[in-house]
Amino acid sequence: MSVAATLDHLVIAASTLEAGEDHLEELLGVRPRRGGKHVAMGTHNSLLKLGERAFVEVIAVDPDAASLSRPRWFGLDDPAMRDAITEKPRLIHWVARCADIETARSACPVDLGPALPMERGSFRWRITIPDDGHLPGGGVIPTLIQWSDARHPADALPENSVRLAALSAAHPEPARIRHALAALALDDTLKVTFGVTPRLAAMLRTSRGPVTL
Repeated sequence: MSVAATLDHLVIAASTLEAGEDHLEELLGVRPRRGGKHVAMGTHNSLLKLGERAFVEVIAVDPDAASLSRPRWFGLDDPAMRDAITEKPRLIHWVARCADIETARSACPVDLGPALPMERGSFRWRITIPDDGHLPGGGVIPTLIQWSDARHPADALPENSVRLAALSAAHPEPARIRHALAALALDDTLKVTFGVTPRLAAMLRTSRGPVTL
């Protein structure tokens, strides 16, 4: 099986879904549609179509969730992360889709964590999640996802004019990050330069002009 991965979605973390939805609507002129709950991770989300089989996900801790026996995904239990998203919603990560998640995660020189089964409503998938919930590469190396069937969440989302123009990142070890991206055939999807701290940026085309997350 090929290890080639494709950008699936961008992840915006927020202190509440409402705060994240308000933030994106103010920036982009389009409000995300409420998705559902990830019971196993104690989170819920909203989604905004980003073209064919791609979307922006707003994710937040579900205030009604039961207590968990493990850390949440995407670093959402990290105190520094909580402080940052309380200040304002932020682009923290991205997720790449693949056809064989075990082959892809084995090919990546950075440990992405085990591929765990997840569900939200009628959707089923497997996704890599480190045991401690941290963001691989500080959020610059993508989480991998394999959807269980041909359906994709973006298929049912309302059409809009928002499209991804470019994805870029900075990292204190750019060569290591580039090597990991190349192993997943994602080196043309994300360009990485040197930076003191990991940082991810997405430039979007919108009806209001370019917007950077």
